[in-house]
Amino acid sequence: MPVPIDYSLYLVTDRSLALGRELVEVVSAAVQGGVTVVQIREKGSSSREFLALAQALKGVLAPRGIPLIVNDRLDLALACDAAGVHLGQEDLPCDLARRLLGPERLLGVSVSTPEEARQAERAGADYLGVSPIFVTPTKRDTPAATGLDGLRAIRAVTALPLVAIGGLSAANAGEVMAVGADGIAVVSALMAAADPREAARALRRAIAGHVQRP
Repeated sequence: MPVPIDYSLYLVTDRSLALGRELVEVVSAAVQGGVTVVQIREKGSSSREFLALAQALKGVLAPRGIPLIVNDRLDLALACDAAGVHLGQEDLPCDLARRLLGPERLLGVSVSTPEEARQAERAGADYLGVSPIFVTPTKRDTPAATGLDGLRAIRAVTALPLVAIGGLSAANAGEVMAVGADGIAVVSALMAAADPREAARALRRAIAGHVQRP
C-alpha cells in the first residue's frame, strides 16, 4: 500500500495560467507556501515535453517529500517514477490502472456522484477527486457542479480521502473542508497568483482548522 499522504493542499498545474513564468518556478514557490501534493496536468504538451516537465518537477519535489501525481498518462507516470496517476471517468479503467501501477503507487480517480465513488473504491482507488464543487473556468468538460451537498453525499459512502476541486479559493476552502473533504485542489488560485507562495499560505490558513492529518 502507498504511504499515507497529506492531501490538504493539492496543486494541479496549468502553464497557460502561469503569467509567462516557468512551471518549476511557480510550483517551487507554491510548495514553499505549503502545497502538499502536485499533479502535473499539461494537456497541450507532447509526450516528450510532458516527461521532461515531470522529471524537472520531481527533482524539486522529491527532496521535500512532496508526491508528484501525473494526470491521465499512466505510461508517463511510470516513466518518470511518479508517486501515482490521476484518472478521469473517461480515462483508463481504474481496475486496469491498479494492476499496471502495482500496490505501491497512488491511484486517484475523479468522481462526481456517490455511485462513481463506490465504483472507484471497489476498483482500487487510493483517493477521490470530487469535481467540480463549484463552477470553474479552468475545466469545461466537467459535469454540473457537485456542490457542498454532493460532497457531503460522497463523504457518506466512502472512507477514502476526498480532494475537492472546482472553483475553490481561500474564501470558500474552509467550508469545503468542514463538510468532509480531506483536502482542496486548486489550479488558477496558485498558477495565476502574482505570488504563489503567499497565495498558498493564504489557502493553508483557510483550511487550517479543518485539516485531517493522515
